[in-house]
Amino acid sequence: MSTQYVPYSPGVEQPQDDEQQTFHDIIASMTRLAGRTREQYGHEVRVSHGKSHGLAVGELTVLDNLPEPLAQGLFAHPATYPLIARLANVPGEIISDAVNTQRGFSFKVLGVEGEKIAGHEGQTTQDFVFDSGTKNFPMPDAKAFLQQHRTVSEHAPLIPTAIKEVVSTVSRVTNDAIQALGGSSNPKLDFFGDSRIHPLAEAYYSQTPMRYGNYIAKMEIVPVAPAQKELAQNEVKVDGDKDPNALRTATVGYLREHDAEFEVRVQLCTDLEKMPIEDATAEWSEEASPYQPVARIRLPRQEAFSEARQNYVDGLSFSPAHSLAAHRPLGSIMRARLAAYPAMAKLRRQGNHDPLGEPTSIDQVPA
Repeated sequence: MSTQYVPYSPGVEQPQDDEQQTFHDIIASMTRLAGRTREQYGHEVRVSHGKSHGLAVGELTVLDNLPEPLAQGLFAHPATYPLIARLANVPGEIISDAVNTQRGFSFKVLGVEGEKIAGHEGQTTQDFVFDSGTKNFPMPDAKAFLQQHRTVSEHAPLIPTAIKEVVSTVSRVTNDAIQALGGSSNPKLDFFGDSRIHPLAEAYYSQTPMRYGNYIAKMEIVPVAPAQKELAQNEVKVDGDKDPNALRTATVGYLREHDAEFEVRVQLCTDLEKMPIEDATAEWSEEASPYQPVARIRLPRQEAFSEARQNYVDGLSFSPAHSLAAHRPLGSIMRARLAAYPAMAKLRRQGNHDPLGEPTSIDQVPA
């Protein structure tokens, strides 16, 4: 008997009556936080994923002969697309790698034709934003995220470089706040200095759902090259005094000598009760619906960090709002991101005098 997947319809989302005000308040809170980091660093910094570990170019190849439920949107037909990838810490601060945090993997696919969501019309890019650590998001909805951001992210002390006691305190407060607001505890925030997996040896997750053509899905990307799997056997050694950019050193060093390959997988929704759209803390059962491969990402050997490349890629916006209609982000958290990401990207890019346009060719990325 074949698995029955839930068909997408606009009715799968159930916005709250006052959520536009919540989105407005989230943007205001993020803007105040951006002001603090601007004062600290002397320029605009991303309010999340502030510090890059690697800035790479590569390609995404859609797999052949995908069955109909998987052959949707960007993945409807076999094709190879150029992409720009950015690996980074999650916090919006440029801190020593001695301060351990979750990490992000964002990538921008170029040359993508098809209907785009509002605000991205006429563009030919499709962005995906993933984080490490958990397959679900720690906050259930935008209201809970706003309260967490106000109580922890906006008003907590900016993380001092390599001060373990302060980081441990902030981590405990963060988890206490998350649980009090109905979210789920993240063990990666519970203490300072847990194991540091190499950024290219770690899996990354969308954590929240999206439209997947005729269906609904979450996504993950998993390292598959043998050399990357070997990296996972040993943590990256970090000495903040000797090399505050140890994760960048490890990422750039690997890509200088090896290709990196990731498998892109999707998990299709089979039950809206057990796999809800509006509660981002819900982890969807992989027994009911396992992740299935739809594409490969290849990052060939390259020099994955330079001043010119950093300036260019840091001037880009990696945003869920850069999307095909077929991959519209879904749920309260993602609707908040659709409002906040463009607003904060515009503030940052205008403040740093970066262009606001999207790239049209991989040749625009400096070596």
